Amino acid sequence: MTELISTPPPGGAAVLTGDADALTAAGQGLSAKPLSPSRLAWLRFRRHKLAMGSGIILLLLTIIIFYPSLLTNWGPLERDLDAPQFAGPSAEHWFGTDNLRRDMFSRVLHGGQVSLQVGFAVAILSTMLGATIGSVAGYFGGRLDNFLMRITDLFLGIPQLVALIILTRLPARNEWAISLMGAPGSVRSIITVMAVLFWMPIARVVRGLVLSLKEKEFVEAAKAMGASDWRILTRHLLPNCIGPLIVAVTLAVAAAILTESALSFLGFGVESVSTPTWGNLLSNTKGQLRNNGHVVWFPGLAIVITVLCVNYLGDGLRDALDPRQAKK
Repeated sequence: MTELISTPPPGGAAVLTGDADALTAAGQGLSAKPLSPSRLAWLRFRRHKLAMGSGIILLLLTIIIFYPSLLTNWGPLERDLDAPQFAGPSAEHWFGTDNLRRDMFSRVLHGGQVSLQVGFAVAILSTMLGATIGSVAGYFGGRLDNFLMRITDLFLGIPQLVALIILTRLPARNEWAISLMGAPGSVRSIITVMAVLFWMPIARVVRGLVLSLKEKEFVEAAKAMGASDWRILTRHLLPNCIGPLIVAVTLAVAAAILTESALSFLGFGVESVSTPTWGNLLSNTKGQLRNNGHVVWFPGLAIVITVLCVNYLGDGLRDALDPRQAKK
């Protein structure tokens, strides 16, 4: 949408219009009305066509995944006895059928519900944990910082996939693990295990930001006014880290979906009889790629499209929330 952003100087030339001119005018101080940081971020994000398109596609995918009845009347376990096994895509079954004559389109949509729930839950929990550890380490420094960062380095040095496989087996052999993590193969146990191993990069990013921000004048002013360390962390430092945290959440969603799919493909992920995840669908049909490729391609494409959209969305948010992008 084209809009008036600035007024020309007396005797000047034409006015600046449009998103690109708005950013140029704001960067040069020519705007008739100063643009807020959120407004500038939205203008920069809107210029990122891939991010805008990915956001729209991701929104549509989320709607049809959590409301599959909008597009199909088949249930994930419902069989069409009139259709052959491994029937190809048709008007009745858009993604074909599997070996039990179940509608693959319905199974892909219902399976996406678990995959997206795991992805978003892991991203939020790991970001909260990483932001807490990183902000405390960066603000207080000293021995506490050294201890927390060595713990972070220790977790980073552990092979992630191996650690995930080992931790997902704990509830099967230990009662305390069931009470803490949930039943073996449950969504809760997978979310807990992945969140425990996804927080380290976020902690390092937040620590670096806090180390830089705590030397700023507004922090010194807050200390001079008697603000407590907790108030400075929660009301002054962490809000100024919100941009990188939003980007971290979006990228963590993509990583969590891929990791959960890999675990389910290997047989260590969510064990769901009624609603398999995308990884389960790939695992159950991995021997059919040559003869009945549609039962493998469609769950795989669902993973690829979702992860690409999330990554492009995160890339657009990173560009939009970076103040240095205002001059571009």
